[in-house]
Amino acid sequence: MEMLIAVAVGLVVLGAMYSVFTIQNKTFGNQEEIVVMQQSVRAGMDMMAREIGMAGYDPTRVNADTDSTNNFSGVTVSSSQLQIKADLDGSGTIDLTSQENIIYAYDATNKRITRYIGAGAQVFVENVDAFSFEFLDGGGSVTPASVDVRQIRITITGRTAKPDLNYPANGGYRRYTLTSLIAPRNLAF
Repeated sequence: MEMLIAVAVGLVVLGAMYSVFTIQNKTFGNQEEIVVMQQSVRAGMDMMAREIGMAGYDPTRVNADTDSTNNFSGVTVSSSQLQIKADLDGSGTIDLTSQENIIYAYDATNKRITRYIGAGAQVFVENVDAFSFEFLDGGGSVTPASVDVRQIRITITGRTAKPDLNYPANGGYRRYTLTSLIAPRNLAF
């Protein structure tokens, strides 16, 4: 009789421990998803900010000489993509098949941002719900002209790779939005 009581008590304790373990495991998994999402968005924003900061780099000053045929715009205004150019090798021309011409675009179907540097679009940031950018002039107003761009406001909204069944908003996907205002230092003022 004592043995049956001991086994019953042991099973109750074991069941409680298993329940606690299961809850902790789910919580850990959800927190890990959130951290991965935040790191992905932050890393993407950081790399974009560094590359956008170089937009318009012109060490040979081809944009200031009398020959206007070799001029280039550091930022190309577009509603569908973010294109930046910089003469990184100092050749006086932009190599469209290298990192001198970078194009970021949002792939809404696959929920990701792609980065094009001449060899086709490569996945840059995955699990992205939204990617937007605004081109601003020196006064902070939105401008449609590439020559007037002095700042770029970028917003990335990431989401977790897997839904959390206990989180009812956004179809179970946790979201994280990061916004950055970048002033490329090489654009004419």
